[in-house]
Amino acid sequence: MPSYPRSELESTMQRWLDLNKQCEERLDWLPLADMFTEDATYGWNVGPNDEFMAVGRDQIREYAVGLEMEGLGGWTYPYMRILIDEVQGEILGLWKQIADATRPDGSHYEIAGLGGSWFRYGGNHQWSWQRDFFDVGNATAAYIEMIQADALSPGMTARIEKMSSGRQPGHYPVGKAPVGLWDGVEPTVLGGN
Repeated sequence: MPSYPRSELESTMQRWLDLNKQCEERLDWLPLADMFTEDATYGWNVGPNDEFMAVGRDQIREYAVGLEMEGLGGWTYPYMRILIDEVQGEILGLWKQIADATRPDGSHYEIAGLGGSWFRYGGNHQWSWQRDFFDVGNATAAYIEMIQADALSPGMTARIEKMSSGRQPGHYPVGKAPVGLWDGVEPTVLGGN
């Protein structure tokens, strides 16, 4: 992997953060797809039986920031910490997932645990590879709590109903996606040995 100037990685990440904020405000995440190379891959695990993978900018637009974000209007994803590795051209961003819906005590529903995105820079202020992670058990618990409290938006209710009707585009049995979650990653060796 080529190394990149830290300033270039920082400016690309700042563009990503600024665009995320705009997308949250507009309730439309589709513009995020323009920050990926044409041949980028974007995936995540969804528990022991399912994983998601979008291959190419078009699938990222249609599936990852399109279908997968349906019903999440009003949710915010503040990045809490960003780690940059200019030698490998990679960035790790840790974020929260916070619903706009609130509990009777006024606190927002939130998916507990760590959420994050691991980016590989592809030049020209675009990502060539992204992998997300989050706690599926905590996400499920948050959705169940919201269902029981009748706190889901109509869009989120429709999303859950659609997802429970069968495997959605971009979802594959674990190990069967066209690109593996770890494809393109070699084990790290410290000290040059």
